[in-house]
Amino acid sequence: MNRVRPVDPKSYLDDCLALANADLGDYRSPAEVLEAKEEINAYPGLGDLVDPESIRVLEPIPSVKDLGLKSLLEGLILWEHPAAGEATRLGLGPKFFLRPRDLAEIIGQVEAWAHLKPISLGLRHLLEPIAEIMDLAEQSGLDPQAAIKNQTFLLIGAAEHVEAMQAEAVGALSKVMPLENIWLMAQSSFHGLNKSPGEKWAFDPNSPKRLHNHGHMIMQKTMDKQIYRLDESGRRRYFSREEFFSRLDAFADLVSNNIEDLDYLNKAIEEHALGLAVRLGRSGFGMMMEITLNNQHNPIKGGMCAHDPNLGRDVVIESFCLKNVLPRDIKFLNSNMNHYLNPAKVMTQLKENGLAMPVTVHDDRLYFTPVQGDLNFLVKTAFFTRRQGNQLNSLKYPADIPSALSAMAVQDQNPRFHELSTKALG
Repeated sequence: MNRVRPVDPKSYLDDCLALANADLGDYRSPAEVLEAKEEINAYPGLGDLVDPESIRVLEPIPSVKDLGLKSLLEGLILWEHPAAGEATRLGLGPKFFLRPRDLAEIIGQVEAWAHLKPISLGLRHLLEPIAEIMDLAEQSGLDPQAAIKNQTFLLIGAAEHVEAMQAEAVGALSKVMPLENIWLMAQSSFHGLNKSPGEKWAFDPNSPKRLHNHGHMIMQKTMDKQIYRLDESGRRRYFSREEFFSRLDAFADLVSNNIEDLDYLNKAIEEHALGLAVRLGRSGFGMMMEITLNNQHNPIKGGMCAHDPNLGRDVVIESFCLKNVLPRDIKFLNSNMNHYLNPAKVMTQLKENGLAMPVTVHDDRLYFTPVQGDLNFLVKTAFFTRRQGNQLNSLKYPADIPSALSAMAVQDQNPRFHELSTKALG
């Protein structure tokens, strides 16, 4: 599919409509698009792909670790927490608000996990890096509170849920970090497109509104007055595009971590990875993506890392663009964490070029579903993995719930997390 450039909210909608009529004009209905969806979204040259050639191994180099720690404590890392998605496979609504009891009820083990703190998954993701940063500052002989005052968080929620997310998150975070360092964005959702034979595609105002995936989330950030903070009175103070980009220029790395990543609950800060990201950013890279091995016993179909000989480099391709590729044929997966290096420059390139626009069909209506990972086609991208070759550990299906609850149990035993969460609950 062709690209859409994120000029402003209205232009985005106009461009989506124009793209549908230009690229999908021969399809007579959403049902016909659904039938041809895999072909429409297919990555060109799938049959030419081979194993990736340039995956770095994250090495325990002291100088890299020191750079990561220094950058972290000085506030050069912008922590992005995307939480707009819903736990559709679990049937529990927005992932941010999932609590241990919600998960335990699905597997019929409420009593077994009743000892867990009644803290949402979203709040756990927000408090974990704060706990670790405070510990690292203390170990470095620095004031933990001062280190936290250097940090900036960007929280992203779906527009219809962002007020509730904002109340819970800001209420907790503002007790330990400056209010002006807590940024937010309400990700927009859109009606589906419909088409009758002989007519053009048009937005159906009676269709359900849906998010255009995380690709739209990152494009929306480049639009004017989308990022905001709350003032002391609780009113939204929006940044202009120019102010937001200027603020981004102060960061060496924007770390975006999916809320469903379970490893993050017990280890959010990795100085070696941060140091590698900062070093790569200084040498002209715009993105760093972590690559993990697919689970050999239970392979999943996720974003695949492979070498594209037609482009002459490694790439990451979203799962729904893989057509007939089977999960067992995917050896390397992109994990849940991405680093955007020199984020102001990356956002500028995104604003100028936009992203490809794959499609999906829900409720017999057409929706676009761009992915943020496609930025690896726009900017110079590095791929890294770990020497131990860890496998993806995320909360997607009911089978993942025991791992999620176990991770929460370990997290609750951390003294610093216990301290912070007690303050948050208070």
